[in-house]
Amino acid sequence: MRSRFRSDRGLTVRMTVTMFLLGLLYVAFVAALIVLLKSWLLVVVLVAAMFVAQFWFSDRIAMFAMRGRVVEREEYPELHAVVDRLCALSDLPKPVVAVSDLDMPNAFATGRNADNAVVCVTTGLLRRLEPAELEGVLAHELSHVAHKDVAVITIASFLGVIAGLIVRFAFYSQLFGGRRDQNTAVVFAAVMGVSAAVYALSFLLIRALSRYRELAADRAAALLTGRPSVLASALTKVSGDIARIPTKDLRTAQAFNAFYFTPATGKEPGIERYFSTHPSLEQRLDQLGRISAELGEAATPGKAG
Repeated sequence: MRSRFRSDRGLTVRMTVTMFLLGLLYVAFVAALIVLLKSWLLVVVLVAAMFVAQFWFSDRIAMFAMRGRVVEREEYPELHAVVDRLCALSDLPKPVVAVSDLDMPNAFATGRNADNAVVCVTTGLLRRLEPAELEGVLAHELSHVAHKDVAVITIASFLGVIAGLIVRFAFYSQLFGGRRDQNTAVVFAAVMGVSAAVYALSFLLIRALSRYRELAADRAAALLTGRPSVLASALTKVSGDIARIPTKDLRTAQAFNAFYFTPATGKEPGIERYFSTHPSLEQRLDQLGRISAELGEAATPGKAG
């Protein structure tokens, strides 16, 4: 099913390249698993079970972690009305609408495809944004669904999760497994080395893709709604308010930064921006400013400012 969100060739190419490179890493990783477990059957069952759990239940995991709950139209009529309008405008099936009772202003989309998508907003976001700003944020989230990058990020992160688990398993097995012969110790060291390398490379590849997909979502949302300045206003407001939330209240949310409208970091990154899931606020606002100029938005009524 094709939506009316502007397609992004750059995003498609980056998703394809990322998945190809992660596939190569996956082969090396499975080889390491076989060396460690010495059983093809066990490796297949373990990897398949964890992949199914992450891919098919990622929406439920994210909702549970962020205390999100599905809400009906009667409870949040304005929120449903915005989603209905955007889905009609973009020709997308309506996702499940959810709300998370968190003061942190944010939103995220999850789900393996457009027919099984969930869009969740926090109560903090609903309290802070004007209706037009909320529309911009939700258009951003729906563009992730239309571009299918939510599913790609979910699949891509699977490899990193497994590699991280293997590193921990090998480490604690070595630490608490008692005395081992020299050959076994070498095997464990090799498995830990390969798994750590796989985790590090997948981490960097996913972060690079994630930063680009956020710019692509901003761009698609701005072009769909025709009001990039409103999205810029929402982005500025949300980023500023998150910066005022105590760090301790953001820590739980940070595990899901790759899925959020804006990261729950509380500050603009310095050198760590190269490892961030999102581009800087300055980059995002610059892009929206260029789109606004291209659309001649200053001449249109209703500009946020």
